[in-house]
Amino acid sequence: MDKVVTSAAEAVADIPDGASFAVGGFGLSGVPNALIQAVFDTGVGGLGVVSNNCGAMDSGLAVLLSAGRIARVTGSYIGANKEFARQYLAGELEVELIPQGTLSERLRAGGCGIPAFFTPAGVGTQVADGGLPWRYDGTGGVSVASPRKETRVFDGVEYVLERGITTDFALVRAARGDRHGNLVFNKSSRNFNPLAAMAGRITIAEVEELVEPGEIDPDQVHLPGIFVQRVVALAPEQAVDKKIEKRTTREVSA
Repeated sequence: MDKVVTSAAEAVADIPDGASFAVGGFGLSGVPNALIQAVFDTGVGGLGVVSNNCGAMDSGLAVLLSAGRIARVTGSYIGANKEFARQYLAGELEVELIPQGTLSERLRAGGCGIPAFFTPAGVGTQVADGGLPWRYDGTGGVSVASPRKETRVFDGVEYVLERGITTDFALVRAARGDRHGNLVFNKSSRNFNPLAAMAGRITIAEVEELVEPGEIDPDQVHLPGIFVQRVVALAPEQAVDKKIEKRTTREVSA
């Protein structure tokens, strides 16, 4: 039951080229930076990533993206990541953009063993009708486009069928975790981390504070340990290293 491994490097050592993995975090909040850096250090490439976004500035998945290690991204937000946009438009990267709520439910469904579900999000758009550019050819044309999805009417409302997502691995970050893999997330880091963890066949969690079994009140557990296979305790300096994407200040009147 003790799922703690000695280092991030040991935890990701068996991730091969071409692996798929779900990654938690939202913007710079709750991003498993230590595990991502450890994946980078292994030298693996051709990776398929499922995450809300693909990193920002020089942190998170941007580390792997900038090095050309990612082949495909399933996400909902490009944002201000200029390198992400450049690779996508240049045909270097395949990107499946989907509504954010659909992404979260696809991850949850995959983790719960639900193969597919119907949702109204995207009906009447290219999300359902197909034709969204998944990959450009580098000259402005589209080399791979999204397929048409099945739709169905329930009680007079049209819905589109979306598939659940499962991945080979999942990388997540939690505020607290015990040796059994029970995790607690802090505030907005709870957005995608639990869902990403559920979707991974092998889920690796970096935790800011490692505690012994029983120290976390069962009512406070956000993700039970059954979804987690490996736990890495962050060093104190890693636990407090949290970047700010945009800092806005104003003068204080006297």
